[in-house]
Amino acid sequence: MVATSRFALGCARSDLGDGSLPFTLATWNINSVRLREPLVLKLLQDHGPDVLCLQECKSPVDKIPTEAFHAAGYTHMVARGQKGYNGVAILSRLPLEDAGDQDFATLGHARHVAAKLENGVTIHNFYVPAGGDVPDREVNEKFGQKLDYLADMRDWFHSDKPQKSILVGDLNIAPREDDVWGHKQLLKVVSHTPIEVEKLAETQNAGGFVDITRQDIPEGNLYSWWSYRAKDWDAADKGRRLDHVWATPDISNAAHSSKILRDVRGWEKPSDHVPVFATFDL
Repeated sequence: MVATSRFALGCARSDLGDGSLPFTLATWNINSVRLREPLVLKLLQDHGPDVLCLQECKSPVDKIPTEAFHAAGYTHMVARGQKGYNGVAILSRLPLEDAGDQDFATLGHARHVAAKLENGVTIHNFYVPAGGDVPDREVNEKFGQKLDYLADMRDWFHSDKPQKSILVGDLNIAPREDDVWGHKQLLKVVSHTPIEVEKLAETQNAGGFVDITRQDIPEGNLYSWWSYRAKDWDAADKGRRLDHVWATPDISNAAHSSKILRDVRGWEKPSDHVPVFATFDL
């Protein structure tokens, strides 16, 4: 079910002369990489991240449209996939080394993949289970799986403390009050319940991760997801910040220029998520 694909073609960019290699990274739940291949290409061409982490690719690895990405200059990929569901991929203009994957909560899903850049930075790309509609594991198996997944992530980071690492992805939790359109209205809605926020914080603390988006943009409402159910998502603006960029403390101060590309939600046949960017001077 889970497969791996890598490309070793292409050239690395030159550094700044001091050994550092600034790079821009983006994370995006694409909601089918094959269906939205044109949107991925538009993002690559218009915004040019050096590394793009995709979630919910909904494709076996060998069906990911790598030829088009290769032609756009993204000649390296590390991915895990399965037919019709889940799936995570890291596309890059910079050389990547496959750094493995974890099957948290023993779900057998393609929800995590890691890759290492030549500068020694490890990138973890996650797609945490959404958790269904009812925030009660006694009546909703999917919610229990989500909590178990987060607990396994926490325990892994406790036992193997990450260093020089970036964690990105659709974590399917909006932790802060200003990460949702209505804190009080969403306290009993999956993605913003107190138990989910608590479990995500435990996971973040276990790895010592810094929330880079909020380090750069500490105040104000920020969203990366708007439901398809809203007739006019922009006017209603009932968003949530479900997509995150974290980094370990040894490299977090090298991060800057975080942004969320809200306008991408208005592209033709969009994902319900938008890309989140950050740049690292390493």
